[in-house]
Amino acid sequence: MTRSQSWATVPTDDERYRPLYARVLGLRFVNPGGVLCFLFFEGSVALAVLLALAELVSWWAVLVLPAVVAAMVKLNDVVAEMVIRTAAQVPEQERDRFRRQMEPAVGRARVPSTAQALPGGVLAQGPVPDAARPGDPPRHPDHGERRPTRPRPGPFR
Repeated sequence: MTRSQSWATVPTDDERYRPLYARVLGLRFVNPGGVLCFLFFEGSVALAVLLALAELVSWWAVLVLPAVVAAMVKLNDVVAEMVIRTAAQVPEQERDRFRRQMEPAVGRARVPSTAQALPGGVLAQGPVPDAARPGDPPRHPDHGERRPTRPRPGPFR
């Protein structure tokens, strides 16, 4: 079975350096490294052996589980191929429009230097009134006078 390598993400020259697991499955779009291939195959065998030793599954699982994991990896490769082929069919004009829509806004919002936040979410222009300074006791709402503060009872004084 001869396939065109035009869509593949791994060049033909580098094919011999790929892990055996990826070469046996014929993965063209998913490129798992050596550690991931180890986890896919040996990890699924070890999991199946542990499950069989615990008598949660029969010993057939030692053969079936790695095959099922390999089928899922191959299915993932096939889906990745379909996504790449479909994305390549989108006209360039549509791709540019999509990129413009999805571009994040980078920068800072311009805030006037005289605007200052007051308690209650009100913005004041100019100098900050005395009651808005940190550490000042709050003013009485009717007269603008400062209320006397009483110490709080309890261990948090």
